[in-house]
Amino acid sequence: MMDLLADLFGIAEQHLWDFAHVFLRVGAMMAVLPAFGEQAVPARIKLGAAIAFTLISSPVISSQQTSHLENLGMILGAEVVVGLLLGLLFRFFVLALQTAGSIAANVMSLSQLFGGGVGTDPQPAFSTLMVVAGLALACMFGLHVYVIEALILSYDLFPLGKLPNGSDVAAWGIEKVARCFALGLSLAGPFVVASILYNLGLGVINRAMPQLMVAFVGAPAISMGGLVLLLVASPFILAYWINVFVLGVDLTGEAFR
Repeated sequence: MMDLLADLFGIAEQHLWDFAHVFLRVGAMMAVLPAFGEQAVPARIKLGAAIAFTLISSPVISSQQTSHLENLGMILGAEVVVGLLLGLLFRFFVLALQTAGSIAANVMSLSQLFGGGVGTDPQPAFSTLMVVAGLALACMFGLHVYVIEALILSYDLFPLGKLPNGSDVAAWGIEKVARCFALGLSLAGPFVVASILYNLGLGVINRAMPQLMVAFVGAPAISMGGLVLLLVASPFILAYWINVFVLGVDLTGEAFR
């Protein structure tokens, strides 16, 4: 009986350690993950989501990884770093929406309108609307599936306890940030074009009628035009964004591309 209990304890200890090292990567990922890791989400919900992701993915991961307790400190550091990189992989797409909303609000003279939003820092109402709508679309299109897929495939690139190369991470981060800002500017393109045309027209009117206070006439027009343009263009903007999101986080062929 004692031998059987000893074997059971040994098996339980191994499974507990397998769960723990996967939970480290998932927990760090959850800190910056869109939707699940937002600051407005209660901590208990985040913890429950992290445990759920760990329970789903750990059976697949544990069968491929060998746990070594000798390098516990290296394992802890490596898993946290890789988890943060995985979370940033998804977070960059949300930052593109925030950038697009900020650009659109500024060029439409609506940046003074603040929304409660999904974080502690105040964002223009355009950013809040785009981010909330984008997060809802991402969840509808299977964000949780892409998270588990990225988590499992990340062990092929970064096995247990392997720290990412600093230069590779820096190059990857610079590329992703550049794409993030390029995507944000592309999404805000209709508002930028409308603002340029509006200011050109306002300049022509001012030259033709110097006595007219074009600022008082044009300010309500640009605000109303921005809201109407948001109503018309937001479905197309979000449709384009979700296509880029799905293509960008589909890691079936290549992880961290």
